[in-house]
Amino acid sequence: MGIDLKAGGRRTGHKSSSKVIKTANPYTRLLIKLYKFLARRTDSNFCATIVKRLHMSKVNHPPIGLNRLAKYMKNKDGKIAVIVGKVTDDVRMLEVPQLSVCALSFTENARKRILAAGGECLTFDQLALRAPTGSNTVLLRGPKNRKALAHFGHSTSVNNEHTHDGVKPYVRSKGRKFEKARGRRRSRGFKV
Repeated sequence: MGIDLKAGGRRTGHKSSSKVIKTANPYTRLLIKLYKFLARRTDSNFCATIVKRLHMSKVNHPPIGLNRLAKYMKNKDGKIAVIVGKVTDDVRMLEVPQLSVCALSFTENARKRILAAGGECLTFDQLALRAPTGSNTVLLRGPKNRKALAHFGHSTSVNNEHTHDGVKPYVRSKGRKFEKARGRRRSRGFKV
């Protein structure tokens, strides 16, 4: 078997994004350098994960709200929450617990509320000095809520009908006539 050059051929010039830093943000570029060094010298999975997430695009840096952050940090006293993304304020939350949070950025109100509760807002270079291998940290992510994600999933089949659970089909309408036969009723083959 050769390479079908006419059909697209060899993929040249497609370095993976973790080899080439795509962002122009000098702060992010320095952080990638720092954590790449730490990952190499400390063999820390935490640092390797941070590098991987710093390389990701903005869509894959979903923000996390204070409410969700507080929920994840319950019963984790003395640990630092680490988010490769932004921390936003949640106006529905009345009491903010004392938190140590390290993130790429904070909204103005989120920072105010964390500091007012006696917590602290760290940057990633401060975290590197305090916990170079990620000890006593909790690595968190915000929820991804891009519209397209509702449609992601595997094709379903008779053998495994659960691969399509919770996956939103691209359907024009939800009426009786639209995609309600095979795969949607037991009497028509199978149902998911």
